[in-house]
Amino acid sequence: MVKDLTKGNIRKTLWLFTLPLLGSVIFQLLYNLADCIVAGQFIGEDALAAVGNASEITLIYTTFAFGCNVGCSVITSQLFGANKLKDLKTTVTTAFIAFSILCLSLMIAGFACANLLLNAINTPIDIFSKSKTYLLIYTASIPFAFFYNVSNGVFSALGDSKTPFIFLSCSSVANIFTDILFVTVFNWGVAGIAWATFLCQGISCILAVSVLSRKLKKIKTDEKPPIFSKVFLYKLFKIALPSVLQQLSISIGNIIIQSIINGYGESIIAGYTASIKIMNIATSSFTAVGSALSTFVAQNIGANKRERLKSGYFNALIFLCFVCIPLTVAFTFFGRPFVKLFMNKFATETAVSTGVVMLKMISPFYIVIGIKIITDGIFRGSGAMALFMVSTSSNLIVRVIMAYVLAPLGVPTLWWAWAIGWFVGMLTALVILISKKWKNAKVL
Repeated sequence: MVKDLTKGNIRKTLWLFTLPLLGSVIFQLLYNLADCIVAGQFIGEDALAAVGNASEITLIYTTFAFGCNVGCSVITSQLFGANKLKDLKTTVTTAFIAFSILCLSLMIAGFACANLLLNAINTPIDIFSKSKTYLLIYTASIPFAFFYNVSNGVFSALGDSKTPFIFLSCSSVANIFTDILFVTVFNWGVAGIAWATFLCQGISCILAVSVLSRKLKKIKTDEKPPIFSKVFLYKLFKIALPSVLQQLSISIGNIIIQSIINGYGESIIAGYTASIKIMNIATSSFTAVGSALSTFVAQNIGANKRERLKSGYFNALIFLCFVCIPLTVAFTFFGRPFVKLFMNKFATETAVSTGVVMLKMISPFYIVIGIKIITDGIFRGSGAMALFMVSTSSNLIVRVIMAYVLAPLGVPTLWWAWAIGWFVGMLTALVILISKKWKNAKVL
């Protein structure tokens, strides 16, 4: 289904488009959540620590895939809004060709530098082998993450948030059962968890690319579009590269913080891993709303209907509140049951309490990071990627600096780095929004 976001009631149109995107994000999170839960429940605290440790490095791969998603989504959304369907098709094929080369390069680097990356984050020796096993198998699945994200970006640009949701929901549920099967029946340990993710991501990727190909064939153009265009390659990288750099800086920041956490031992690492995975449910949900707003903004800019943008922004903020409030209450006051999902009966109280305290301290500030992420959606959709990078980098830089400053004061104090960084990021984003400099951005 192709949906035009430039027409109709803004609230209804935006919210109906956002809901499947939100569901897709939740199911995408289930991949890593399932990996961590199965590792903690069926293998042990060391396996949870190993998977969580390696996941900080795998986020680098996800960073590149997400950047490609953003590049495709923004460009194709504006082209779709402007009804430039021939250029839209050329942009999609150009993206697949260019990002295939990038994907291959990442795989080679990932296999060659696994030991270097794990040593760089001070991976404890007792979880090094398991972390490396998970990392290497996940590296082999990079093409699936790339091509699924590119396909998802195009689906979103066409106003179709339901198709990727269906694929991802099915594969995510299958991943849970496959994780358990490979660990409890085949006794493959951490390797089984990684292979389950590899298999299920592969299936969802193949389905997404196949359906997208058929959908694009149904879009008729006056003449056959070129398969590759240097012009649209430049436009893609103009949007994708800043997004990749911005997301990469976040990943590097997370890795730096992970290296600090690794100095506290296995139990702290396990508790931190559980809390971060739970916190990602909230931040990724906000990102889904921000991505929906980006597509809405891009389509309406392409259609020259900028008068709809203000209402779209405020309706996205209202939707954010409906998502943010229940998550804040749940994780602030009922954090222990969520953390214990990742722990078996042999887990130490140190691991459990670490996760619970982190959630209790950080969750009340979800609305702060939520407003920042929604505001960033305006910048992404308008193609103002430099301003988007400024907004996000301010949050990251402050968070990493504060982590170093607060670390000597003990683990609980360290968690304040998140709240401080989020506040700075939100204020920066709002100042940029009010300045209206983002309105000068132009992609087409």
